[in-house]
Amino acid sequence: MNSNIQIINLTPENIADYGVCGYKNVKKHKELRSKIVWFKEYYPKGLRIKALISEEGSYQGMLEYIPGEYAHRPVNADGYQFIHCLFVGFRKEFKGKGYASALIQTCIDEAKEKEMLGVAIVTRKGSFMVDKEIFLKMGFTVVDTAKPDFSLLVLKFDEQAKPPELRKEALNDTGDFTNGLTILRSAQCPYTEKNVNAILKSAEKKFNLETSLVDMPDAATVQNTPCAFGSFCLLLDGEVISHHPISRGRFENIINKRRKN
Repeated sequence: MNSNIQIINLTPENIADYGVCGYKNVKKHKELRSKIVWFKEYYPKGLRIKALISEEGSYQGMLEYIPGEYAHRPVNADGYQFIHCLFVGFRKEFKGKGYASALIQTCIDEAKEKEMLGVAIVTRKGSFMVDKEIFLKMGFTVVDTAKPDFSLLVLKFDEQAKPPELRKEALNDTGDFTNGLTILRSAQCPYTEKNVNAILKSAEKKFNLETSLVDMPDAATVQNTPCAFGSFCLLLDGEVISHHPISRGRFENIINKRRKN
C-alpha cells in the first residue's frame, strides 16, 4: 500500500478527531454525535471501524465490521465477522489503488485470529451499499438474496460451518407498519438523520399521511426489520417504498407516482 496513506483503528478515544462517513464536526453534525454514542456502545462487543487516512490527514475511506450476533442487518450470522460498510475515495485519485481490498483483508485477518467461522456482508447494486464484485474477487460466495437487489456473501474458513442467512421471516413481515408512512432507522448509519424530518413534514402536510418515526435501539430490533438494508427502511401502508435514505424530493416523486397509478 502507498506509504502516503495508512489504515488506522478508530476508538472511543479518537473517533471524534477523525469523524465518520464524511461527518467531521461533532458540534455541527447530530449524525456524527449519534454515531459516536452508538460506536461507544458496541465497541466493547467487537465493533471496529478502520479508517483510511492520507498523509495530509484527510479521511479517504473506511471499513466497519462487528460480530454477527450484533449485525445491524436482518441476518443470522452468529460466529461470523459481519461487515456493515465499505467505501474508498472521497477523491478519485484514491480509487482503484487496492485500498478497499486492503481494508477487507484486515477484517479477514482479525476474524481468523479470533477463530471465527468467516466473514459475511450484505451487498447490493443500488445506493448506500458496496457492490458484491470486489468480494467475489476475494473468494466470497453468494449464499442468499433478497429483493430488489440484495446479496448475502460469505468467506467461510470452515467449509462444514453453517452459512449465514437472511432472516426471511423478518423481510416478509410488515404487519406492524400497515398504517400510513413509517420510517425505521438506526444510528448505525449516520445518513439516516438527514432529510427524515423534511419527509415526515411533507407526508403529513402535503399528502395527509399518518406518520411514524421509529428509532431502533439495538441490533436485535434491526435484525427484525422488513428491509435487508436494516438500518433504514421507508414503508407506506405495509409496503417498503425505499430500502435506503432518500431526499424529500425523491420521496414526493414516489408518492406522486403511486397516486397517479
